[in-house]
Amino acid sequence: MQALIDAIATMAVPTDACRIFHGRGGLHPGCEQWTLDAYPPVFVLTSFAPAADEELAAIGAALQARWAQIAPGEPLNWVYQCRHEALRIQGRTDTRLMAGAVPEPHVVTENGARFRVHVLRGQNHGLFLDMAEGRCWVRAYAARRLAQEGRGPKVLNLFAYTCAFSVAALQAGARQVVNVDMSQGAIATGQQNHQLNGLAAGASFLAHDIFSTWGKITRGGPYDLVIVDPPSYQKGSFVATKDYARLLRRLPDLLMPGGHALLCLNAPELGTAFLQEQVRDIAPDLAFVERVANPPVFADVDADRALKVLVYTAAPL
Repeated sequence: MQALIDAIATMAVPTDACRIFHGRGGLHPGCEQWTLDAYPPVFVLTSFAPAADEELAAIGAALQARWAQIAPGEPLNWVYQCRHEALRIQGRTDTRLMAGAVPEPHVVTENGARFRVHVLRGQNHGLFLDMAEGRCWVRAYAARRLAQEGRGPKVLNLFAYTCAFSVAALQAGARQVVNVDMSQGAIATGQQNHQLNGLAAGASFLAHDIFSTWGKITRGGPYDLVIVDPPSYQKGSFVATKDYARLLRRLPDLLMPGGHALLCLNAPELGTAFLQEQVRDIAPDLAFVERVANPPVFADVDADRALKVLVYTAAPL
């Protein structure tokens, strides 16, 4: 646990939402169970194994001591969430407010964009911090297409969740984004995120099962950019080992000539080769461009266990 305590002792006051400590990457032996995130003005400590009261007290003391140094007079707000295996199997988490308060609504920033989050309920807080560089890539792509062609790209955002990719794309000049996610609640938060950022036009929202909505999705295309960011395993919705292939079969028909696909996979048990082989077998006309680097704080002893974000392009006319 010492590496976590050391990270707390040297952290600065966070402004944007970010990860502060990533024990899950395996680079800090003995700390594999711990992550610490900042969703200003709240810290979220997560343990993937049961934690003793003494451990939580030590971490809380470290947070309090550092906060008194870097934000004197300001209240410390922090939440603890336990996600150990027994709870995960039951579909539950143990989430506790340990000190201070959580604002409602709770709005955080990233690269000038604003997003609603909810750190006291569920495992997914509304903004996936490991995808920050993916959102940067989308922002840069939209800006580049606008500069080169005089109009922004048309984007399809599959498994849109709370539509953070859409916000980034539209802020950078995308002319249209179609967001699709089967969760009505996530889509509703996505609509709020667009309102928070003054994005009154350009986005559409489909709260549908993607595999039942291909007709509508295809009629809205083709697209300059297709973003595919599915859950790695969600029973009844998406299982990467069998369902990614179903997505890839549709990609060539969805993409403009010269268009791009951003393919994401966050399954530790499936490496980069899994996704590359699937593309090679199912959509061989797509050419690999690059793997988008993860934020440095998410470094992993094995890059294949970490989030995979791969860029492909369709052949131009």
